[in-house]
Amino acid sequence: MWCALCALSKAQGSTPYAPFHRFKTQGGGWCDSVATCALRKATALGSSNFMEQVQFSGILSHDPAENPDFFNWNKVKIRYCDGSSFAGHSENEFHNGTYLFFRGQLIWKAVMDELLAKGMSNAGQALLSGCSAGGLATMIHCDDFRAKLPKTATVKCLADASFFLDEKDVNGRHTMQLFYKNVVNLHGAAKSLPRDCVAKMSPSLCFFPQQIVESIKTPLFLVNPAYDFWQIQHVLVPAASDLPDEWRRCRLNIQNCSSHQMDILQGFRNSLLNALGEFKKKKERGMFINSCFIHCQTWMATWHGPNSPKLNNKTIAENAGDWYFNREQTKQIDCPFPCNPSCLNMDFTQA
Repeated sequence: MWCALCALSKAQGSTPYAPFHRFKTQGGGWCDSVATCALRKATALGSSNFMEQVQFSGILSHDPAENPDFFNWNKVKIRYCDGSSFAGHSENEFHNGTYLFFRGQLIWKAVMDELLAKGMSNAGQALLSGCSAGGLATMIHCDDFRAKLPKTATVKCLADASFFLDEKDVNGRHTMQLFYKNVVNLHGAAKSLPRDCVAKMSPSLCFFPQQIVESIKTPLFLVNPAYDFWQIQHVLVPAASDLPDEWRRCRLNIQNCSSHQMDILQGFRNSLLNALGEFKKKKERGMFINSCFIHCQTWMATWHGPNSPKLNNKTIAENAGDWYFNREQTKQIDCPFPCNPSCLNMDFTQA
């Protein structure tokens, strides 16, 4: 699973070509037990000792041909190492020799404090974005990001491939719901979630974006494939399920799905659209929901280019730019698969 959390900003009073700031955290899912968190400790998802050199592409690209609206913004990529979408709290640490630290919320605060000291406090325009678990972090911290910047600044958030659904898997089990319950309990993440949500339901349910977005006041843009392969492979058809061979083939390549399986995938798409029903009613919000079998789309060539996915004859970057700069309202929803020839559909049968 891939994710990214980014933030950009532009100094107040600057010219259109003055420096901007953009911040992105790299991530990779979540850990829901001491054992899985301990495994991450020896990887780039748990220690800076194993992190590779940062790559700036897609929404972080410096090339106007790849990133037409944000290429000349200052950019920061925030590395993801806590396993809780920056929502963990230290009082939930175990002092049993594992040396695991659940301090996602403190990491978020420390990063923001440093960036504000380095000049983000003078931002006139800013964008916080993230993909997958980083997109969830973007939603969790969106209003806090807005509150840390000048009231006169234009501050918005963009979440990519992170609208994780609270849906049963093909065996009728709430696999994702149980997983999130373990994540929230292990990391003590409830304190980072919307208070109004936690007051009326289980904190683990408030880890789902459908609940989080109801509390977000800052303008938010969602980029999400209706056939997100990560959700199909982990929410709808998890590998742990007792799957017949035809489901094993389908979850690796949507082209291998039977008509019956496609009916189930279309139902999963409908669940996404239903969950977005209230979201799309708000004027300041935007969305780009395409019908591709892919996951993150903002941090690579799918963001903008001649072969990028398009809706209304515009790339993700063009739609997001229209929304951010208020050029026009952007609430794009694709027709069902396989109607969009511009899609990049992943094939995991070759892996």
